[in-house]
Amino acid sequence: MPRRTVRTTLDRLRTPGRVTGFLKSASICVLIAGLLSPLTQATATAATASNDYCGGQCSDILPPGENGNATLAQILLNQAFGTQPSHAEDQLGPYANLATGYSGLTDAKINTFFNDASFGVPSDQVASTESPAGRSDVTIVRDKKAGIPHITGTTRYGTEFGAGYAAAEDRLWLMDVFRHVGRGQLTTFAGGAASNQGLEQEFYRNAPYSEADLQAQIDNAVANNGARGQQALADANAYLAGINAYIDASDSGRYFPGEYVLTGHKDSITNAGTIDHFKITDLVALGAVIGSLFGAGGGGEVNNAISLIAAQSKYGVAQGTKVWESFRERNDPEAVLTVHNGESFPYATKPADAQGEALPDTGSVTTEPLVYDATGTGASQSATAASQTATTTALSSARRGMSNALVVSGKYTASGHPIAVFGPQTGYFAPQLLMLQEIQGPGISARGASFAGLSMYVELGRGQDYSWSATTSGQDIIDTYAVELCQDDYHYLYHGTCTAMDKVEQTNSWKPTTADGTAAGSYTMRVWKTKYGPVEYRATVGGKKVAYTTLRSSYMHEADSIIGFQMLNDPDYVKGPKDFQSAAQHINYTFNWFYADSSHTAYYNSGDNPVRASGVDAEFPVWAQAAYEWKNWNPTTNTADYTPASAHPNSVDQDYYISWNNKQALDYTTAPWGDGSVHRGNLLEDRVKKLVAAGGVTRTKLVQAMADAALADLRAEDVLPKLLKVVNSSTVTDSTVADAVSKLQAWVSAGAKRTETSAGSKKYADADAIRILDAWWPLLVKAEFQPGLGSDLYTAITNNLPIDESPSAAHGPTGSHAGSSFQYGWWSYVDKDIRAVLGESVQGPLADKYCGGGSLSSCRDILMSTLKTAAGTSASTVYPGDSLCSAGDQWCADSIVQRTLGGIKHGNISWQNRPTFQQVVEYTSHR
Repeated sequence: MPRRTVRTTLDRLRTPGRVTGFLKSASICVLIAGLLSPLTQATATAATASNDYCGGQCSDILPPGENGNATLAQILLNQAFGTQPSHAEDQLGPYANLATGYSGLTDAKINTFFNDASFGVPSDQVASTESPAGRSDVTIVRDKKAGIPHITGTTRYGTEFGAGYAAAEDRLWLMDVFRHVGRGQLTTFAGGAASNQGLEQEFYRNAPYSEADLQAQIDNAVANNGARGQQALADANAYLAGINAYIDASDSGRYFPGEYVLTGHKDSITNAGTIDHFKITDLVALGAVIGSLFGAGGGGEVNNAISLIAAQSKYGVAQGTKVWESFRERNDPEAVLTVHNGESFPYATKPADAQGEALPDTGSVTTEPLVYDATGTGASQSATAASQTATTTALSSARRGMSNALVVSGKYTASGHPIAVFGPQTGYFAPQLLMLQEIQGPGISARGASFAGLSMYVELGRGQDYSWSATTSGQDIIDTYAVELCQDDYHYLYHGTCTAMDKVEQTNSWKPTTADGTAAGSYTMRVWKTKYGPVEYRATVGGKKVAYTTLRSSYMHEADSIIGFQMLNDPDYVKGPKDFQSAAQHINYTFNWFYADSSHTAYYNSGDNPVRASGVDAEFPVWAQAAYEWKNWNPTTNTADYTPASAHPNSVDQDYYISWNNKQALDYTTAPWGDGSVHRGNLLEDRVKKLVAAGGVTRTKLVQAMADAALADLRAEDVLPKLLKVVNSSTVTDSTVADAVSKLQAWVSAGAKRTETSAGSKKYADADAIRILDAWWPLLVKAEFQPGLGSDLYTAITNNLPIDESPSAAHGPTGSHAGSSFQYGWWSYVDKDIRAVLGESVQGPLADKYCGGGSLSSCRDILMSTLKTAAGTSASTVYPGDSLCSAGDQWCADSIVQRTLGGIKHGNISWQNRPTFQQVVEYTSHR
């Protein structure tokens, strides 16, 4: 039966999902009349808090809302009139309002902008109570404010059954979408829209798993983890039973997600059609998508090689290598660090004498085709074009890392207890990829966020007397191997034997649907696999034909991390920081993990970091030969020796920790470029360091530090003052430039933030200065560096690191309306180069001075010229407009959109560079 107490007839009808272009509204009223389901009254009872040591000082938030399901009726009403199902967007307003409300924040007002994350639900806040499928061993209570499920079980099986049932109530369509994405079958399931093609193509190349592959990962995870492995399997099966019980109930009650009707899986009148039950291999397929998005650092070795070759071609091998290394910033001495106590954790460092490198011949690299035999809609959608759709770009950008953490030791807080403000940014979607829940049962006691379809445990959140969170870390667990071809293009040398590649294919076809408006079509995705992983590129090396493959340590191990999450949810396991670190060590994906309880803080960097052969440089492709393989690598199981826990950056009770996907520690090389002197991590570092120096830190002050950094323009705060110093090194006589300088300086003096003039104004203070910098940055970067580097090398380096990622930069790696900004750009390069031209001290300088060839006067001329052009560029050119925004609408161009993964749409909100799920915690006591 439907899960909630009576609110209104329309509020009882709900759905989750992804699809664009729905049925026209002409017959909405007729359809609604036929779709309303019978209502039943649930009994509201109190839920009691269990072993909560936070003292009412734990809070969280996850926009847009907990409810990610909607019936067909609700979708049609939303599309026609903008009405929202209950709890579909009630966390969006509080989340958005912090941007203008944080300056007046007090501890008492925190839950104006966050949810109370205490365990349980007060009796006067209970909205509904149900026993799913009539079970007596589990109860799901939902609160009035946010509709979050609080699952309490008296048996382990019942607890996990309830978790699965609640997950399906809140995210069934989304879960179905992503199990099909993970299998490369989204278009067959949801239609041939370009965004659907892009999603399945992107993930299929990285994880082209067969059903046997998926099952083998489950079997291995269970077999290798003893009693915990067996418990994980039992938990997963109970969770699946809960999901499937809801599918059956919603089908018989006719309140299943409306997207199933819109994509042709169900008939709204006859109820014909089926919603397939979930099976255990679906969980691995889901896990593969999430792991690929957020926890698979590394790769890019071929692009690195191309840019190195371009540098060597321009400067010669020795100087070209020096130039390349200076831009790579592997171990930049000015980089902001999470572990800042001086401790070194060497990993993937540059070897003194690189061995086994297999750099491609100039111009020989081609990308391995993925799509074949395309017809209909698919024939006009190349893999590249499809992957550039807005939703796909937003999802794929998530893998680059967008989360942050601020943690302060109790020594520096007003209460003497540690304080943390932390969370992941998983992108903005409707519904969200994450869902909130509380789970209380035998061996489980936690509240927080979990990825939909993987919520048998809380993945980010709190236990009875501790909280934990993560940011994407990005250390390199992916290597590229050059397999020498033999016989033909589909055989390669493996340990001297000519070996056939394995061909893996997935053919998808689709019919026209009202959901996406596409014509019928089909195509085949084909991946060639070797023992060294799937083929991604082809090239020649020294004239020899090779295929470049990507080998990921978590490949064929997508299920392994379940053990670490099980431990984090177990109150009998995690009793302090060392237990937390041990649990995090069982997670094989690349994350930074943070912890706080009433007395301690801690940090641990997780991931299966392979032990590479001596002399191998992880930055570049190496030959697929035994001498250069990971130590004790077994291709059958894709296992190897991994660096020990002590070699991973880790710490307990450091004065403070910050993380915004920055460098973890000294000598620890991360795969992404850009860990230099200016990184968005500096926005947190500068603010938290000042708070710690002053002492008396409170939850309010730490939230304010996060919110202030979330509105800052990194370029304006950390680079613009140096640019203006060059411009002002002589009197500015040009009136246009002088006016621009005045506006920019005033903006810097005001705090260099992108903030509204007042709440809801949808107009920026310092709007002209923001427009000028947005126009100036790409112009000045190109004018500063391209003449010295040359077009080929400049282009090659921009392929490694885009020049800009401002909030409105649709050309940047994150795409438009995505929220996350300033992770990737040439801020450090500009900063180091301008300081060098000014004659200031630079640690880890670039190999040359580029602005004006190192001449201050010539550099000033370049900056003046490009600034004048930028000042004269109209807002309509800087912000060209799109389907949401008119040209010239600066606020709208920056604004955040909840990208639809289903039928329900939400309004855009003002930009802030902030985690999507976020916690504010300060524990008052400990068990």
